[in-house]
Amino acid sequence: MTSLFAVTDNDDILALQPRLTADDAGVRRIALIELADLEEPDGLLWLVERLAVDPAEEVRAEAARLLEAWEDEPVVAALCQALTDPAPAVQAAAAQSLSLLKTEAAGRVILPWTAHAETGVRIAAFRALRELRFPGAAPAAIQALNDADASVRREAVGVLGWLKQLDALPALARLASDDPDTEVRRAATGALGLASGAEVLPALRKALQDGAWQVREEAATTLGKVGHTDAGPALIEALADDYWQVRLRATRSLGRLRYVPALDALIDTLGHRISNLRKEAALALGELNDRGAVAALQAAQDDGDPEVRKAVRIALSQLQ
Repeated sequence: MTSLFAVTDNDDILALQPRLTADDAGVRRIALIELADLEEPDGLLWLVERLAVDPAEEVRAEAARLLEAWEDEPVVAALCQALTDPAPAVQAAAAQSLSLLKTEAAGRVILPWTAHAETGVRIAAFRALRELRFPGAAPAAIQALNDADASVRREAVGVLGWLKQLDALPALARLASDDPDTEVRRAATGALGLASGAEVLPALRKALQDGAWQVREEAATTLGKVGHTDAGPALIEALADDYWQVRLRATRSLGRLRYVPALDALIDTLGHRISNLRKEAALALGELNDRGAVAALQAAQDDGDPEVRKAVRIALSQLQ
């Protein structure tokens, strides 16, 4: 077995060379690990080569994993190319290494791969760009909101959310309301929290009525984040949701908004059979800073759950 990069004057690499080109795949894999431990720039050539041409899947996957610490543009390009490897293990290792990159230069190399014909490549490229928070990815992510594959749309939403891309709000609102995929609607609903104005309220209110409880839960959370008290009535209605997870997030958001008209509804929730809801109701009542909650909180001081009792003590201290 020959190498494309056999020329080097590094004695440590020369010592490893026979094993890097051995017939046994296990020997080659261990030699690559030792090579990476040297952290020598000349060693990159060997790692990139093995990633591209080694006949053994496990060696190519190991090379992809070992390249995670290097952000040289040729290395990033090699990892992107490895996303098209026929072996899923190699694809996964390359995608993981790409997701750990930190430089803007890496983002420029990854960006063209968001338009690749293979769905898995587009997914991995957007996932890596999300972690990089690469501003140049915004136009491609906005375009990918119309991708035929739901997983690609979901990753594109993640990119736009991390970038706080305000010009994407209309498209995100459309996805939150109308996308056929539950996870895309949920992700888009969460991404609407990047704005603090009332312009996202209609989409969030609609999401609070979604047929999937996961979307309703996300909407209840996001309504608290946008910080607009006009969301209060919809959140009070959500306290009667069939799913306790939605009621819990609505309770938390009402407290976060300090929405005093929710006082009676939150006092009712303080008596719920689910202890997590009672705890959140107690905390929310403390945040309202309305002494009308004092009697109900005092009555809850003997709650059977210690976490609820702790929340009650915190709430009462806020109302003193």
